[in-house]
Amino acid sequence: MPEATGTQLTRQSQELTIFHDVAKALTSSLDLDSILQTIMEKMAEYFRPDTWSLLMVDEEHDELYFAIAVGDAAEALKNVRLKVGEGIAGWVAKHGQQLIVPDVEADPRFAKRIDETTKWETRSIICVPLRSKLRVLGVIQLVNVEMKQFSEQEVFFLQSLCDYAAIAIENARWVERIQELTITDDCTGLYNARHLYKTLDTEVYRSARFGYEFSVLFIDLDHFKAVNDTHGHLIGSKLLAEIGYLIKAQLRLIDFAYRYGGDEFVVLLPQTTKDSALVVARRLRDALRASSFCREEGLNLNVRASIGLATYPHDARTAHDIIRQADEMMYLVKNTSRDNIARGAEVAVRPQTSDLRPQTSDLRPRTSLFNRGYSSCFVAFLLPASRG
Repeated sequence: MPEATGTQLTRQSQELTIFHDVAKALTSSLDLDSILQTIMEKMAEYFRPDTWSLLMVDEEHDELYFAIAVGDAAEALKNVRLKVGEGIAGWVAKHGQQLIVPDVEADPRFAKRIDETTKWETRSIICVPLRSKLRVLGVIQLVNVEMKQFSEQEVFFLQSLCDYAAIAIENARWVERIQELTITDDCTGLYNARHLYKTLDTEVYRSARFGYEFSVLFIDLDHFKAVNDTHGHLIGSKLLAEIGYLIKAQLRLIDFAYRYGGDEFVVLLPQTTKDSALVVARRLRDALRASSFCREEGLNLNVRASIGLATYPHDARTAHDIIRQADEMMYLVKNTSRDNIARGAEVAVRPQTSDLRPQTSDLRPRTSLFNRGYSSCFVAFLLPASRG
């Protein structure tokens, strides 16, 4: 009897130590990976399974994927997915109830294809859901645990650790959501100006290090004030949201779109030369020309934009200057033709008359720029007006 009592005291002491370590991880860090790693390591230390894993629920695809897997089969599990309801882990995710299966061969819910994929032999499984309110976030799975010593006390302890893991996941998702809100424009769903400068600084550093070019488009809607004055600010906000969607739809996955403020938008095009950026600018201009907005509100609004283009490192070498140059190019269009694109050129040559709108003097853009005190020789080109 004394030996049994001593063993129980040792286990209880170990449980208290693990609870302390996990609680410390939860309260001292917002790094989800670090917290979950601590919880999984403590589970392994206490239960000593052959392998163990954390499967997360992908709600969009109704599947489980291995977020953490430890053991000989870990590498093979990286690309394995289970349908919710498939296998023991899938059953637990679907029903939100824990399962302790001493002999998987005797359980019809066991999915043999996982063992076939990993070349692993599963004898027993302990599976516990990670629950948050009324939904299952994931499943913790311990494989080949010594079942003889697995009592109700161990079940309670395991469930408590899983509750800690669920709290960590839910907290991390809320933090991620809050971070998204701080960099997202409420009206359009695009990134905001705060995030623009952070991203630009990173892009300048990356492009300087690897010798890349990148381009920036500065977009200002023409006569947007008239929309607000005529139809009200609610329609104006709806129009901005629809235009934000249109801009994003014209871009690649690696591109970024921002609402800079008011009726101004910025597009960041990583690893994009000036000529390639001009293709994107024309596509955006043409998409605006071909679109009508706020049709659900019974309107048929047509909107045009003045677009300025600048490219790193030819036009500027800092985040602030690249925005300033693109902004200056936009104002050249705004103050002359509107509904067009202006871009900088690295060579100080006189533009051909065909490069400008008929009513625009080629001297006005150059004088405007030089009077602003730019240190480099910088020439603006307005694209020819469309006669369609």
